[in-house]
Amino acid sequence: MKENPNKTNNVNQQQVVVNMDSISNTQTDNVNKLGKKPKKIRYKYTVKDKNGKVVNGYFDAFSKIDVHSFLLAQNYEIVNIVEDKVSTKLGLAALAPRKKMRAKELNFFLTQLSTYIKSGIPLVESIAILSRQTKKKQDRYLYQRLVFELNKGSSFSEALTRQGSVFPNLLINMVKTSELTGDLTSILDDMANYYRNRDATRKQIISAMTYPTVVFLFAIIIITFIMVYVVPEFVGIYDEAGMNLPWITLMIIHISDYLETNYIIIALLVVLLIGGIILLYKNVSSFRGFCQNILMRIPVVKNIIMYNEVVMFTSTFASLVNHDVFITDSMEILKTISNNEIYKKLISNAIDNLSRGEGVSKAFQGHWAFPPTAYEMLVTGERTGRLGPMMQNVADYYQEEQKNLVTQLKSLIEPVMIIFLAVVVGIILLSIVIPMFSMYGSIIE
Repeated sequence: MKENPNKTNNVNQQQVVVNMDSISNTQTDNVNKLGKKPKKIRYKYTVKDKNGKVVNGYFDAFSKIDVHSFLLAQNYEIVNIVEDKVSTKLGLAALAPRKKMRAKELNFFLTQLSTYIKSGIPLVESIAILSRQTKKKQDRYLYQRLVFELNKGSSFSEALTRQGSVFPNLLINMVKTSELTGDLTSILDDMANYYRNRDATRKQIISAMTYPTVVFLFAIIIITFIMVYVVPEFVGIYDEAGMNLPWITLMIIHISDYLETNYIIIALLVVLLIGGIILLYKNVSSFRGFCQNILMRIPVVKNIIMYNEVVMFTSTFASLVNHDVFITDSMEILKTISNNEIYKKLISNAIDNLSRGEGVSKAFQGHWAFPPTAYEMLVTGERTGRLGPMMQNVADYYQEEQKNLVTQLKSLIEPVMIIFLAVVVGIILLSIVIPMFSMYGSIIE
């Protein structure tokens, strides 16, 4: 009986992958023993696919053997693998394969992955299908990296972790939970729904802020144009007439002169100020907490931020508890995914309470940043042992409240911005027109 050559080839390839992996691991271990941290290198490869088409690409790995192993696992015929020395010197290989996945992208990724797995397709093959379907090079490379890690024997959660900051901590921890329970598709569906809601909330807030932002920028442009180009024309007329100008006109003229002389410096200062605030907000927790504390004291803004944080906290907490994650572990995860310093402190207090044998709810009792309704539901959930369903009800309620608040805010901001623009432009025009009436009166006399 004749042996199938394709089968033999596949077996040989699998053996090569295993052998090369073990060699690669040995090399890495040796490096670690020498006390040096292994550094990724960027390799450029040329291969042929099953149709004979030449494919070029890059792959970041600790050794050439890892690249060889990865390409064989993709069923490529290897033509050449060389180190891209320029990229390695610049440290490009150490960078993440792509930026952090947004909620919309996570929703699509998890939904598609769950659908394939439910259809009976193995996890590795499901991700390989996603890599073939995507048109984005970064996504294709990311999915290939996941397939490579899984083929090396890593768990799904480990494969996700090794992609840097691409995947959020919450998703990685939930996948770890699924690996213990064996119910991956259920968690993928729950996480897809979670990120779908997150994306919807984000779009609501962006929608509410787009109109006032555009109107405000438009107002700044109009006011700057009037002050820099229109006002100086009238100043020349008033100087020739030798008129005594009212205080409001003099004030506008002084502002106009200052803007005309220093507009480049002012623009640079504004850019530096905004850039500095953004950098401090992202990197300095104390500054971020200070800004959040101020914003959450402003009447309307306070509710928008509070509802957003409550929805995120309760919906995430519900997902974790519903999948049998311990409450202490849930709090630790919630602390890592929240970007609000006020809520981080609340969660830290809850963790301290749990360590003393007290309930989670005590940390939120009477706190101005946590609505009383949400607190009462949290207490009820603890007492009845239905913490997961209760938290989900709170999330649904405040998500609807946030949606209504955003709609009301959009209706309120429109007339406010129009009034602001009318008042500012009106004051400028009035300061110009008043002397003209005086000039006209003196001509008549």
